[in-house]
Amino acid sequence: MRKILLFVFLIFMGSAFSQEVQIALLKYKGGGDWYANPTSLPNLAKFCNKNLNTEIDTEIPTVEVGSSDIFNYPFVHLTGHGNIILSPDEVENIRTYLISGGFLHVSDNYGLDEYIRREMKKVFPELDFVELPFNHPIYHEKYTFNSGLPKIHEHDDKVPQGFGLIYQNRIVCFYDYECDLGDGWEDAEVHNDSERKRNEALEMGANIIKFVFTQ
Repeated sequence: MRKILLFVFLIFMGSAFSQEVQIALLKYKGGGDWYANPTSLPNLAKFCNKNLNTEIDTEIPTVEVGSSDIFNYPFVHLTGHGNIILSPDEVENIRTYLISGGFLHVSDNYGLDEYIRREMKKVFPELDFVELPFNHPIYHEKYTFNSGLPKIHEHDDKVPQGFGLIYQNRIVCFYDYECDLGDGWEDAEVHNDSERKRNEALEMGANIIKFVFTQ
């Protein structure tokens, strides 16, 4: 917990971007493919370092939901296509992490929605995911998205939505649904997305990072 509190202090002092930061991929149980997008976070880190002047380590560690190591990372990313199950100890651990200053980004890789909603309700039974309006700062931090999240992959051809869990006036979790930012961050040859789509995904990812580091 100490590192998260130190990081929050650095943000308050306005020097967060001058300190090397590690972000992490969240590993969970239940059968879902938590490992689905291996190139996404390194690419996002490189993009942010180039365009936001951050110093994010491009070597991305994996951390388990129930591990005390999660407190070493101010930002953790969760993705996948299927089931996720959190044990009572994991629920308690990630709740403590989030209310202590940590941040969770969830990117639905298609098929995650019903499971992440169910499990996050265990973590915050008093909260519901709230769709963020298009004028929310997360869509305008560095790059402007006047219509909210970009549509990276079609899936069910639904409108992409960005949801937040808001605890004591702070967003502790941002969830991109029907958007698939994580796929958009991957190497170009993985999904054969256009350069424009990949750039949109990376720009929105940079907005999330900047928002997390300065909210």
